[in-house]
Amino acid sequence: MRIKGLGVIDEATLHLHPGLTVVTGETGAGKTMVVTGLHLLGGGRAEASRIRAGAGRAVVEGRFRLARGGAALRLAEDAGAELDEDGSLIAVRTVGVDGRSRAHLGGRSVPVGVLGELSEVLLAVHGQNDQLRLLRPAEQRAVLDRFAGEAVATPLAEYRQVRARWLAVVAELTERTERSRELAREADLLKHGLAEIAAVDPQPGEDAELVAEARRLADADQLRELATGAQVAVSGAADGDPDAPGALGMVAAARRLLGASDDPALGELEPRLAEAATLLSDVGAELGGYLDRLEADPARLERVLARQAELKQLTRKYAADVDGVLAWARQAEERLAGLDTSEEALAALAARRDELAGELAGFAEKVTAARTAAAGELAEAVTAELAGLAMPHARIEVVVRPHEARPEEAGAVRVAGRWAHAGQDGVDEVELRLVPHPGAPALPVHKGASGGELSRVMLALEVVLADSDPVPTLVFDEVDAGVGGRAAVEVGRRLARLARTHQVVVVTHLPQVAAYADRHLVVDKVVGGAGVTRSGVRVLDDGQRVIELARMLAGLDSTETGRAHAEELLATAARDKAGAATPSSVAAGSGSAARRPGGRPRSGRRD
Repeated sequence: MRIKGLGVIDEATLHLHPGLTVVTGETGAGKTMVVTGLHLLGGGRAEASRIRAGAGRAVVEGRFRLARGGAALRLAEDAGAELDEDGSLIAVRTVGVDGRSRAHLGGRSVPVGVLGELSEVLLAVHGQNDQLRLLRPAEQRAVLDRFAGEAVATPLAEYRQVRARWLAVVAELTERTERSRELAREADLLKHGLAEIAAVDPQPGEDAELVAEARRLADADQLRELATGAQVAVSGAADGDPDAPGALGMVAAARRLLGASDDPALGELEPRLAEAATLLSDVGAELGGYLDRLEADPARLERVLARQAELKQLTRKYAADVDGVLAWARQAEERLAGLDTSEEALAALAARRDELAGELAGFAEKVTAARTAAAGELAEAVTAELAGLAMPHARIEVVVRPHEARPEEAGAVRVAGRWAHAGQDGVDEVELRLVPHPGAPALPVHKGASGGELSRVMLALEVVLADSDPVPTLVFDEVDAGVGGRAAVEVGRRLARLARTHQVVVVTHLPQVAAYADRHLVVDKVVGGAGVTRSGVRVLDDGQRVIELARMLAGLDSTETGRAHAEELLATAARDKAGAATPSSVAAGSGSAARRPGGRPRSGRRD
């Protein structure tokens, strides 16, 4: 990832390890800008205040390796993005000082939302704000559902489909019952209009045809005079008057004169006159047929005018023309079908509502059963993680209980003999509870945990969830706040374990965590001329890591004691990682969190 003009970072390039990459640095050096850059690459909100002072824009560029046939590759292809020569995909986000941002993917300009869709399958960022969000009941239910996977997702999808149909029937029944008088009046008006239209029985386009016919009947004498004159001009007088030969006679005379000449030039014109004679003959015949059909029919004209008057009554009430009247009638029939407020219709709707409520309750029970089973596994997995985070006697409980409702409440459905609120996500409420030590009451985590304990509970939960998270890259932004001592070492061990199946990026202030890094990046802050502060990112070698860890150990980088302590941390982390690499150690160290509900193993490494 390359960052330019973001916060205090002038320009920096981060080469992230496929395993565990740790980012450290002094307070204010710009460590969080690494996470901010990832947020921007993931389609997050762009803020002009994040742009470095004096810079015209901030640019974040990331290079992703995509799994073949994966969802990320399909998204990129749908957006028209092109892969780089090495098969990787380049994403770019630019933010201007005016707050406007642009996104590019694989060399193509794309909406920012496309980066958001891509990040959903490639990146998961866990920060302190995520800890607070996870304390909300709705988020705790979402966490359990994510952990449960398809065991909950499948019946929940079916539940939502039935719920949509059930709500539609309930709404229709309520409308018909509460507005019965109003709907009955509307139905009467629609029936009256349909009866009036049916009595006239208009036909599509009939009004336009009647206008043309009426005009023709009213002007019959004038039309006959015009057509007769045209026929005489074309075919000649009916009595054969030589003084009025018509166009046909004159063309015939011209053909005879040309035929009498021996000049080839004149002879070539005769066939063209023959064509003209044929055309004139056809026109004369059609004029004769028109005159035969043209009759002055006062009775027919009267009927046409009467029919026009009938249609005009309809067009004054319902639409501008007959086709519009017919369209109104079709819509009225459809509306009338939904206005039936008879006892039979209401009873049929009520029966349909109860039928769907029964189906809904059945799927709700399946969702609850799946959540209850997953809740036990999630509680066991998080409790096991807490034991390794210096909370050996603590226990997590995941409680699944119905969201109770009164029968008369909207959205209430009877499930397993009890009335519950049928929400979009089922009828369950989920709550995470902590028992800090034996004999203590189980309390909601935000009430039963101290600040440090809450951080460890949330981190344990994140580790367990990340273990079953399908995204390949996990980012942790100082989620180890409030943790120290032996617990901090355990945090490092767990993040290193996650790095065996995911790419993990951690921004931390704990040397115990940084010691487990496969690659250690440090953000340096330098104050230059005119008091301008700049930050950059560099990769530490083994010797530099010792100095950095010693600095993180209360600023002991210049003392032998501090360096010895740092070297001891690195050695301990190396032994832990080497031991965890053996199959027996993996099995022993993975705990209950190593398997997902249903006994499904964790996925392997993903790019």
